[in-house]
Amino acid sequence: MKKSLKHLVAVTASVISTGAIAANLENPLYMPKSNEAYIKVGAAIMGKSVEGTQATNRKHRGGDVEFPVWRFTGDLGYGITDRLDVHGRFGYTKDGEIDRKGMHRGRLGLTFRALTEDYPVIWDLYADAYLSGLTPMKGSYTSEGFNFSNYSNGRWGAIVGTRFGKTWDKFTLAAHIEYLQTFGNHNNKIKLDIPALAGLFQTDELSVDLRSTHEGTAGFDMMYQANEKWSFGAGFEYVEHYNNGVKGIHTQLPDNTSAQAMAQKLLAETNNMKDGWDEYIFKINAAYQMTESLQLATFFEYTFDDAQPMSQNATDFKMEWGVRLNARF
Repeated sequence: MKKSLKHLVAVTASVISTGAIAANLENPLYMPKSNEAYIKVGAAIMGKSVEGTQATNRKHRGGDVEFPVWRFTGDLGYGITDRLDVHGRFGYTKDGEIDRKGMHRGRLGLTFRALTEDYPVIWDLYADAYLSGLTPMKGSYTSEGFNFSNYSNGRWGAIVGTRFGKTWDKFTLAAHIEYLQTFGNHNNKIKLDIPALAGLFQTDELSVDLRSTHEGTAGFDMMYQANEKWSFGAGFEYVEHYNNGVKGIHTQLPDNTSAQAMAQKLLAETNNMKDGWDEYIFKINAAYQMTESLQLATFFEYTFDDAQPMSQNATDFKMEWGVRLNARF
């Protein structure tokens, strides 16, 4: 009888432990159950040291430190079934040092759990709509080059990805791979801050036809559930941002030799903008379960990158620290 009772207690404890880990919103394999909703709201502060590329040196920004850069994020989702959810991820950045602000992340999609915890590994497939086309890309063309005034590239796109991993008692390990394809358009507004050029084109604002582009992402995350209250995580992510390019000027320009010659010169310079960059991101976090459905997390990210000569996003390093409030309903 005592052995049976001990066995029952052990099995019960195991089930409770497994359930607690599965319900942890910081778990990289978390997925809401049927009719369950979640929201994660974060606020962070970032500092970065600008790398001296041709583009940043031309604007006398090479070596500058940008601080504070404010970052706000929101993730939410709903379980349609135990194996299918709808989710969204959004983010807003404000960098007062370079007067740049706006949505830096926007996506909405579905995740399907192809293999559940009944199999040797959990395997998810997801597809998201990329929402940067919600707002136009805005900036200005000056004698020192192009200045961005927001974080949108103005393009819609599609993201496909996969995530897989496993939980062993208190430890979870997961990896993900995803691909983003954007679709070229003319959803942009470029102010001409060169009077002679504005006069030649007879307009102070242009819209250009951007080429389609793509990005690739791969990474892994791990989490250790120390007890029913505390969990700790770490991870790494690699993101490759490919070069942008302009294939045409959408705004109708004057039909004269000088204007058309200047337009062709600008297109030759921007056909391949050589502005891509690769990011290497290291992440750690700690989370405290305040109630069964409410969790508070703090996180830190360190990023270094390898950039093309005309990239304005190149940094020697970026450091970001923030807090995140997670809730399940």
